Amino acid sequence: MTTYDHSAPMGATGPQPPRWVCVLLGLFMVFAGLMVLGDVAFFTVVSALFIGWMAIAAGAFEIFHAFWTKGWGGFVWQIILGILYIAFGIVLVSQPLTGALLLTYVLGIALLASGVVRMLIGIGRWQQGGGIMVASGLFGVLAGLIILTGFPTTGVWVLGLLLGIDLLSHGIGWMTFAWLALARPA
Repeated sequence: MTTYDHSAPMGATGPQPPRWVCVLLGLFMVFAGLMVLGDVAFFTVVSALFIGWMAIAAGAFEIFHAFWTKGWGGFVWQIILGILYIAFGIVLVSQPLTGALLLTYVLGIALLASGVVRMLIGIGRWQQGGGIMVASGLFGVLAGLIILTGFPTTGVWVLGLLLGIDLLSHGIGWMTFAWLALARPA
């Protein structure tokens, strides 16, 4: 006979990590976020280098995969894509500041474009609560405009700032998870 544990929260797939591990991870992430925010220009360059090395690795694997699965079709396209990844990665690794500027410019354009699209979707779905989508789109448009109008100066700090904010929010999220787990009955 099969029994089910109804006390586990919806979506839980296994045992919960110990609370102290969540707190430790949260504290580490907050510390890392504060370190990044302490020198956003340095970590912008570090981010560009990391993305560059990952692009080179992904491109090499794409080319390897093309030869490995030659009979699947799309061989030439996989090779071209792999070469583009490697070339992009080499640019980022060899010129990390230029790469950071390039990444920041692309990010600004992407935020602006996605913001406009979200605003249009929100306006089209206004009756179904599209206002929040319009607000989200407006935030994207503003973020994109801030990046693009301040370019190239923003290219020196935006990636580091976003990484720092992400690490801080990630750490706070883990510590909140541990705190809420304490509040729940065992």
